[in-house]
Amino acid sequence: MNAQTQAATVRIFIALAPPDDAKEELERELRPAYEAYPRMRWNRIEDWHITLAFLGELPVTAVPRLRPPLADLAARSRPLELALSGGGHFDERVLWTGIEGDLEGLHLLATDVRAVVKECGVAFPDRPLRPHLTLARARRNQPSCAVEAAAGLAAFTGRRWQAERLHLVGSNIGRGPGPIHYRDIEAWPFG
Repeated sequence: MNAQTQAATVRIFIALAPPDDAKEELERELRPAYEAYPRMRWNRIEDWHITLAFLGELPVTAVPRLRPPLADLAARSRPLELALSGGGHFDERVLWTGIEGDLEGLHLLATDVRAVVKECGVAFPDRPLRPHLTLARARRNQPSCAVEAAAGLAAFTGRRWQAERLHLVGSNIGRGPGPIHYRDIEAWPFG
């Protein structure tokens, strides 16, 4: 991808973000894993999120079309009571913690978010929602790290918290060396 193409696109997703104290609680639980697996690519705590719809690489012109209907959706949605819980892995490489609480409400919100995106004429890979928060990725030559770290989270149950905002998030993935960073493009409070 050349610089002109990069400037004309943005990689975005729509998500919920746990409050800082819930993330700090999980971070404390992860300290043994941080020490045991320092070569894993750990996501920054400030970037932890629960993805409702991953839209992928889109033209920047698509973003303004999404703002009003997502704001309207947030205004008519209620906060969700959720908790971070346990641990698992995808493909023995991606470490995650699970989500508990109002999972029915979470699935309904994800369905509504995806419907809004489709109504805006934005095509995206519409995969089934698997509620989780990604924590780290193991390097290809160390896949057992994620499996072992997930086992260390098995007994973790975080406190309940309210998801109170819908976030439209951009990322720099594929934009050069270094870790992935996320930034809110915009966030809207639930009604």
